[in-house]
This record gives sequence, C-alpha cells and structure tokens, in this order.
Amino acid sequence: MKVLVVGGGGREHALCWAIAASPLLTRLWCAPGNAGIADVADCVPIGAEDVPALVVFAQGQGVDLVVAGPEAPLALGLADACAAAGIRCFGPTAAAARLEASKAFTREVATAAGAPGARWARFEDADAARAHIQAQGAPIVVKADGLAAGKGVVVAQTVAEAEAAVAEIMEARVHGAAGASVVIEECLVGEEVSLFALCDGETALPLAAAQDHKRVGEGDTGPNTGGMGAYSPPPAFTDALRDQAMAEIVRPVLAEMARRGTPFRGVLFAGLMLTAEGPRLIEFNVRFGDPECQALVLRLRSDLLAALVAACDGELRSFALRWSAEHSIVVVMAARGYPGGHAKGSVIRRLDRAAAVPGVQVFHAGTVRGADGAVTAQGGRVLGIAATGPTLRAARDAAYAAVDAIDWPEGFCRRDIGWRAL
Repeated sequence: MKVLVVGGGGREHALCWAIAASPLLTRLWCAPGNAGIADVADCVPIGAEDVPALVVFAQGQGVDLVVAGPEAPLALGLADACAAAGIRCFGPTAAAARLEASKAFTREVATAAGAPGARWARFEDADAARAHIQAQGAPIVVKADGLAAGKGVVVAQTVAEAEAAVAEIMEARVHGAAGASVVIEECLVGEEVSLFALCDGETALPLAAAQDHKRVGEGDTGPNTGGMGAYSPPPAFTDALRDQAMAEIVRPVLAEMARRGTPFRGVLFAGLMLTAEGPRLIEFNVRFGDPECQALVLRLRSDLLAALVAACDGELRSFALRWSAEHSIVVVMAARGYPGGHAKGSVIRRLDRAAAVPGVQVFHAGTVRGADGAVTAQGGRVLGIAATGPTLRAARDAAYAAVDAIDWPEGFCRRDIGWRAL
C-alpha cells in the first residue's frame, strides 16, 4: 500500500515509525513532516490544513490510504474530500469530527447517549458565563468551545480565576474564533486517563490506555499545555474499568453518532476521570493523542497499518490487537518559555547518543534539519523521548538517561513523568 500521513508533530512521527514497519507498505509520505519523520518517510511540503493540495497529491501518487494525524484537517473536511476522490482516509468526516471541534456538541451527544460526565452549560455571553460561575462556585472548569490546540481548558480553583478565563477566552479571544462561546463544567475529582478506541462506524475496538501530563510544571502545576509526557498502561485503569468505560461511554456514543447519520470512523480518544462513582467523560478527541500516541505505538505488537485499514473498511468486528506487557513512557522536551512565547532556531546536539540508550526511541515534534545537517528547534514541543521497560520505573530511567544525553540548553522537560504511578 501507498500511505500518506498528514501532520508534522511527534504523534505523526510515531505513526510513521509504526506504519513503516508494516509488510503491507510499499511507499510512505508525510505532509509536511519534520526532521525525524524524514528518516522513515518522504516528507512533502504541504501544510496539514491545505486539504485541496493534500487530495491532489494523494490522487497524483496513487495513495491508497490517507492517515490524518491532527484534528484541524479533519474538522476542515479532509476525510470528506478524500471520500469524494475515492481515497480511503483514516479519520472521521467533518460532521463526526465535531466531537472534538465543539465541546458543546460533545456534551449534547454524550447526554443523548446516556454517557456519564460532568454537569455543564454553554454560554455565548461573557456576563452570563460569569453569573453562572458565581452561582456555581469553584473549583470549576472553563473551556473554549472550539479547537484551541489543546490549550483552551482552564481548571479554575477560584471564582476569580474562572472569571479571568472567561475574559481571556471570550473577550480577549486568546484562542481566536474558538472562544466565541464557552462550556462551563463541574470539576470532576479523581485520576485522569486517556482511552483510545478504533471505530469503524459500528464497532469500537479498545486500544491501550495512557495517562497524560497536561500541565507544564512538575507536580502538575502551571498552565495547561498540549502534553508534557505520558505513560502506558496507567495502573489505576484496570481491565474492569476499561470495559465499563467502553460499555457506558464509548459504545453508546458511537451508536448515537450512527443514529444521527454521522457514523464515526477513526480513533476516538476519550479523556476520562476515574471518580469514586466510576469513569466519567471529560472530553472526546477525534485523533490519537500527542504524546500518548508515542507511548502506545511502542507497546503495539500488531500491524498498525492493517488495523487502520480494517477501521476504514468496517472490519473491526473480526479484528484483534496484540499488546506488549512492557511499560512505556514518553518525556516531552520543549523550548524554554512554552506554552508561552519561545525562541526558534536553537541547535539540538547529541541526539544519536540519546537514541543509543537501550529501549529508547526518539520522536521528533517541532524540528527542522538544515543544509548542514544540524537539527534545530522550530516549535514549542520539540522532542518526545520515549522508552520501554519491564517496569515503569525501568522505562522512566531509560527515558531520562536519554534526555540527559542530549545537548540542548534552550530546552526543558518535566522530571516527574509517571509520578502518579511511581
């Protein structure tokens, strides 16, 4: 098969790395890719959100499968455009991608499906949102309704903090049009986990779960980011809890989407809170998590490409996946200043020494390779240092040994990834 992966971050490097190992593969492209992806795929200088150009390229090259990495091209209709051109696309239609593109839509669907989650309300008026916050009290969660690159959620510990979030999102429009409305939710208490399920419109096949670290600082302090690290499997998420979440949340929502005439095909990423009453839905994403994807592919023992094709072709009912019993972890190295302003262009050295640590795989996120061969940082989250081991502690030690082997003074990472389990 000829495959085109869309995106240029750490998630896409992990997907390309796994797909490149498939015996089904004959050629692999990635648009736009990055310095690390170039080692396993041919990078194409097309932006991930340039849907028309992506489809023209796929048609011209005879691509058999397009794999969408980030959410933005899906919300823009990449799967719809591929379908119109007769090309398989792993990912939901724009209508089904609203499960991530609109927090309010997710809550409406989940409520209709009977999936347990937080009490919520949507507001288009900032004063009304503030009045609701004052009536409810804190802690409380304020979310930009639209896509905000993983940064549109504020878990406010005080009423003043929640009101400030409303002002930033709705009035200052720090997330642009995504903040035209907000969803304000009850603050659920417990451990947060990420559950992934392959879906073909009717059948949902659970993948492994992971636990992400959203906040920039150690001990889960500071502002939310796109993710500073992850590990799999999370010990708090037992097989019984996974089965409960599939039965009460994922499968009912899949059925509700089909009932609405917008069947969901792709990977459904359920952000869950493990409360005293059981798993509760925080939010859905319609693609693999970043950096959770990096931790997942290291444990997958089945052919990822075959699984993606089965999801596209409606064949998951008779499909199974094998997983390694090993533990995996990924530590994100980011540019200093992230998630705020950060400099670009700093040189990253000794990546080869990091990759030589046993059990380690270095995934690139925001990198570019110059004409002189030097790798430079071009994004906020720049590298994902991933590792496996017989225990989580062994995997963590390997990952941090690799981090310490890298020469990049302008970068930083959290030193406590996996702390809840360890």
